Amino acid sequence: MERLTLDSLLEVIGELFSDEISIAISNTNEYLYYRRSKRIDLKIQKGDRIKQGTLAHKAIVTEQKVSEFVDRDVLGVPYHGMAVPFHFEGVLEGCVLAIYPAYTEGKTVVTVRSEDGWKPIPFMDVNYLEAKDRKTHVFSEGYSGTHTSTLQDFEFMLPRENFIRCHRSFIVNVHHIKEIYPDTHSTFLLAMDNDVRIPVSQSYSSYFRKLLGF
Repeated sequence: MERLTLDSLLEVIGELFSDEISIAISNTNEYLYYRRSKRIDLKIQKGDRIKQGTLAHKAIVTEQKVSEFVDRDVLGVPYHGMAVPFHFEGVLEGCVLAIYPAYTEGKTVVTVRSEDGWKPIPFMDVNYLEAKDRKTHVFSEGYSGTHTSTLQDFEFMLPRENFIRCHRSFIVNVHHIKEIYPDTHSTFLLAMDNDVRIPVSQSYSSYFRKLLGF
């Protein structure tokens, strides 16, 4: 036990949580630990000061558990979360945060830019999205267009039961995957039903397998 550092202990604790959840731990002034998830990344760094308006700040100021939605204006990314303050011998020491993606409700289409204007594509018809040339390209059966939102934005917008981030450049609709092939170094290739092959990168492969259950 003497060789067990705080960082290694926190990493083990982080493994107990879902890949959907980012974990952060702070003292009363700054963050001590951050573990990003595949679905939400607030880009917190160890040593970053706690900003006003964040869940950590609210939990420390009130010394009470806080659970609510935080707008993108605070950290640049909208999120839901819970922050729980902790004490030692009656003195406030900091807080622990669980950070969840903020899913946009009510939308059922992706509206993409076309040559003549804009075209709404129902979520169910979207095959995959690809980030290239500083744009997000949305592909459906027989049609494609571009969108100004990033793939990270789309991770919050698209229904999680249908869409999975499988690569830094791709999000796929699982209902349009025809077959999955093993590739080198624990990665995969997805054969989509429009005959396009999409890679699953090594950093997303275990997460991808867990969500699809294979």
